[in-house]
Amino acid sequence: MFLTLLITGLAFATPREIAFSRLLPAAPALAAAMWPVLPTILLGVFCLLVMIGLSLVYSDLGTPYTAAAIIAVTLAAAYASHLRLEREETLFQVRLVADAAQKVLLRPLPRRMHDVEIESLYLAAQEQARIGGDFYEAAETPYGVRLLIGDVRGKGLAAVGAASAVVNCFRESAYDQPDLRAVIRRMEGSIARYSIATPGPDQPEHFATALIAEIPYDGGQVRILNCGHPPPLLVQRGKILVLEPTSPSPPLNLATLLGYHYSIDTITFTSGDQLLLYTDGVTETRDNAGKFFPLPDWMRQVGPTSPRELLDQLHQDLVHYSGGRLSDDIAALAVRSRHPLPQEITT
Repeated sequence: MFLTLLITGLAFATPREIAFSRLLPAAPALAAAMWPVLPTILLGVFCLLVMIGLSLVYSDLGTPYTAAAIIAVTLAAAYASHLRLEREETLFQVRLVADAAQKVLLRPLPRRMHDVEIESLYLAAQEQARIGGDFYEAAETPYGVRLLIGDVRGKGLAAVGAASAVVNCFRESAYDQPDLRAVIRRMEGSIARYSIATPGPDQPEHFATALIAEIPYDGGQVRILNCGHPPPLLVQRGKILVLEPTSPSPPLNLATLLGYHYSIDTITFTSGDQLLLYTDGVTETRDNAGKFFPLPDWMRQVGPTSPRELLDQLHQDLVHYSGGRLSDDIAALAVRSRHPLPQEITT
């Protein structure tokens, strides 16, 4: 509207040779990008009336041609506005569905389970995305607090479906399987069945890296089963430890090719120790020179901090390191033990 008033003022205040009135058709064209259909049409009518008023002052402005252009542009702008509103409504509905899917797959985790603090982070590589192939979960089971983090290889809805199959299987088996190997075998079978039931060009890509961690309620240790996933980092008494598996375990849906050999590592995990689980989107974030994000060095620089502060700082530094252009989805869990030390236990 401001543009229309500006053109009108200039058209009346300047000599007719300049003919600012010829810019009037631009006003409804620009309005279509922001306004609904009716206001766009009303603006076009206003521009037409302005042109008629100018013709009463200047009789040789080519009013019929400019008026015809205003009418044509207004009709086209009204149609464009209608299409834009339809696309916005469709996008809104898609986002609602995506948000609902995210709440099912990546539901909010409790900030504390027993004596374990838990915080989560999820970043989509695309700004408009809501969900992807990265996943995580936590469960308070009869065997301790169990954590899951993983990454489905593949893109689009197929990756989301495979991730959902893995997470839902973990939610069930984590409660009734006393051994982590049994949990992984159940998850292996779940993603295999999903892959068979979902034919298409993405079917060969239905495999996932995954890591399960179990923190017993009596504290003192954490058991980790790593199936081809990036090694977690452990902050312990001021030191940063990279917890590489002592023996590799196959990613989910690749056990038939690599063998059903699952290895569990047991690591000391006492009060104040903190564990960072993450997907490869963290370590594969690149700067402008193509260098990967140095996660262990970054952890040393951050120093002791709470799980929430750690993930907030990680979020901020990853975005800054990549120049705001993340190339992959990112998921992370920060876990801190709050088990009482022996001297803290009273009898």
